[in-house]
Amino acid sequence: MDSETLLARITDYASRPDPYPLYAELREAGPVVRQADGSYLVGTYHEIAALLHDPRMSADPRTRRETTRKPPFLRLDDPEHHRLRTLAMRPFGPPHSPGRVDAMRGEIDRITRELTESFRAGRQLDIVDDFAYPLPVTVICRLLGVPREDEPLFRAWSDAVVASADVRPEEDSTETDQAGDQARMEMGRYLVNLAERRRDRPSDDMLSAFVNEPDPALRLTQEELAETAVLLLIAGHETTVNLITNGVLTLLRHPGQLDRLRREPELLPRAVEELLRYAPPVQMRERIPHAAVDVAGTTLPPSASVVLVLASGNRDPKRFHEPDRFDPTRPDNQHFGFGSGIHLCYGAPLARIEAQAALGALLPHLGTARLVQDPPPYRQNAMLRGPRHLPVRL
Repeated sequence: MDSETLLARITDYASRPDPYPLYAELREAGPVVRQADGSYLVGTYHEIAALLHDPRMSADPRTRRETTRKPPFLRLDDPEHHRLRTLAMRPFGPPHSPGRVDAMRGEIDRITRELTESFRAGRQLDIVDDFAYPLPVTVICRLLGVPREDEPLFRAWSDAVVASADVRPEEDSTETDQAGDQARMEMGRYLVNLAERRRDRPSDDMLSAFVNEPDPALRLTQEELAETAVLLLIAGHETTVNLITNGVLTLLRHPGQLDRLRREPELLPRAVEELLRYAPPVQMRERIPHAAVDVAGTTLPPSASVVLVLASGNRDPKRFHEPDRFDPTRPDNQHFGFGSGIHLCYGAPLARIEAQAALGALLPHLGTARLVQDPPPYRQNAMLRGPRHLPVRL
């Protein structure tokens, strides 16, 4: 049956520019579709929401395979996940650091202005390399306390880690997984060494806050610090790059809506929420049942790979009116752009501010901008979907 090959077709690079017809096929085939490799796909909104909130569904890869390495809290279950996420949140957000993200607004606006200063009519630029990548990288480096000049180091590490986290059916992932583990280890060692240099000599950054926590019960171990810092550095820019780039591509493909946003910039916050629904940076997540879980008449067996196709749920007509239409004024927009449940994206408040600032700074330049290539070249990753380059002419 064709439905048994859906995951392989969705993750095929040829589908990267437009996976949405395959997501429609997935929803038509049923809330749950078993794949030829024994995994299960879930593509309907209400079933995805229920599974994201079901404590029987594990995010921990150790549920399925032997590994000695402890995952970051993004891939842990409660109570371990809750403990580490809580410790990681202390220097980042409420209640302990309520002003951290809001205090970044001025700096984010300054960075966006600097990046757009060189934009001139007639110039061709790459939205990714010239804007969407440097903005969140600069912001996350500032937050964590990573010297900006070290960015080339962790870009290669980040690429390897992200590649190893992708969904890759019918493919021997041993080499990619090993490269990802090696990159994660090297990156963790670098960040721990950086943090140690701040011990007893803190500056105003999160690495300093982690190593100078006065309460021994609230300190991260060295291994936990490494995994947490790697996660924050990678997640703090990878998904935001895609959010901004997918946003620019969507706006240039919808000139009427782009013109409206240029006239009514106060709609930007709602437009960002719609972009998170319409073209989300994270397309899918894997979960593993601890026990048998029944979903719409299908039993998900323990230890099976269950892929929740968040981007498909975001286009489910049973949840969203005219889901394939980009509507920056859409009401009741409870999307999966940041996931849902206990693993709701830790950095969502920061990503929203960055996307609003980025698109706000770009709007004056996009009115006469033209795509040089459509579709643009995409990144290999099917889970974190976005253009690798987005050339436009102003």
